[in-house]
Amino acid sequence: MARRHRHLLLLLAGLATALPVAGRAEDQENVEPYKMLRSLQFVQDSVVQGDHSAGEMQRFMLNTIDQRLRTVDFSVFEDDRNVDAALIYAMSGGNPQTLEYLVSRDVNGYFDNRVTDVLRKYLSGKGLLVAKSLVETANEYKDKKIGPYLALVGGNVTIAKSPQEALKLYDQARLNEPGTIVEEAALRRSLAICVDTGLVDKGLDYSQRYVRRFLHSPYASQFADLFVKLLVDHDHQVKPDDVVGILSFMDEARQREVYLRIARAAAIAGKGELARMSAGRAQALSGDAGNAFGALADFYGGMAAISTDKVDAAAKDINTIGDNELSPRDKALRAAARAVAEQVLRAPDPASLTQVSAPKSSGQEITSGQESASPMGEEGDDPGAVEAASVPASGAEGLQNGDPAFSSFVTSSRSRLDEIDGLLNKESN
Repeated sequence: MARRHRHLLLLLAGLATALPVAGRAEDQENVEPYKMLRSLQFVQDSVVQGDHSAGEMQRFMLNTIDQRLRTVDFSVFEDDRNVDAALIYAMSGGNPQTLEYLVSRDVNGYFDNRVTDVLRKYLSGKGLLVAKSLVETANEYKDKKIGPYLALVGGNVTIAKSPQEALKLYDQARLNEPGTIVEEAALRRSLAICVDTGLVDKGLDYSQRYVRRFLHSPYASQFADLFVKLLVDHDHQVKPDDVVGILSFMDEARQREVYLRIARAAAIAGKGELARMSAGRAQALSGDAGNAFGALADFYGGMAAISTDKVDAAAKDINTIGDNELSPRDKALRAAARAVAEQVLRAPDPASLTQVSAPKSSGQEITSGQESASPMGEEGDDPGAVEAASVPASGAEGLQNGDPAFSSFVTSSRSRLDEIDGLLNKESN
């Protein structure tokens, strides 16, 4: 199938390249816009199916159609297929000014003003002003050629105010154009809505459809980011088997990459179970810890164990990977993890324990002056401030500049430190 696609693209390239010559030799006006649009759609669909070399052809076809629409005899628009072609071209990354050009010269009323008005607003960045009209137009034209494209842009303008309405429009678009760039965009944007609104089951369903159909799309990295966020933000609603089942449609290299992304994001968010599961899957796909991927999986697994009773072993694990195998962001995370681990493993201050256990004499209150002079009032004894004091100056600066995840990781570990302080207080009494 891939070889066939490449072969057809070569034929398309030869045909498209010959268009200007054919125009001079045989009357180029015989090449109707709707036929040229079919070539553009084929090329765009090939891109999201994984043929990234078709990207250059896509740009060429957009430019060629633009020139054709600007020089065409308006009588061609007596055929509704050419009217649809011009509108779809505008919604497929074409030049918005070309639609303006055509509408301004449409003295015979070939173009529906309701459609062109909402599209012109949308393409000029004013889609919110015509959101209601755009949704109504998309529903009216849902069984026409332009229907899926109108539904897609309609979802884009309604997503902020009405995510549920946007989901309906995206579903309408993808179901009417399966296997195309329209479905790819609709699935990806539907997943984004599910992440924001907590529609986990729907999000998992969209994710599986995307992985099965558009794994090789140039936009697959955006999908992976959304998928990871869905899992981490809603980890209690996701079963490990669901994750494994969805990612099983990927080749091992892509599975490993996504599992590593999940493990890192989950470790930062303090979702230890998800982080350890993902790190374990990444380790299994890496073969052993001797390669960079296995070492990274060990590192993220160790990060996830920092806030557990296995903190001692975890602190050792995160130090086994060399600096040359970590990105600047991961180096910052390791420094943060070290800071937290040091505080968890640090022996309690005897003076602090004595002060807590010292009984007050009957009826005696601790004055504000005594309280400020006590060891608990000294700088550095506040568990919430230990992370800054425990990281060397250069390390702290690197954390602040390297990765904002430092603050997130430390914040998620404070509850663990508070629990330990509480246990020490109880034992001292």
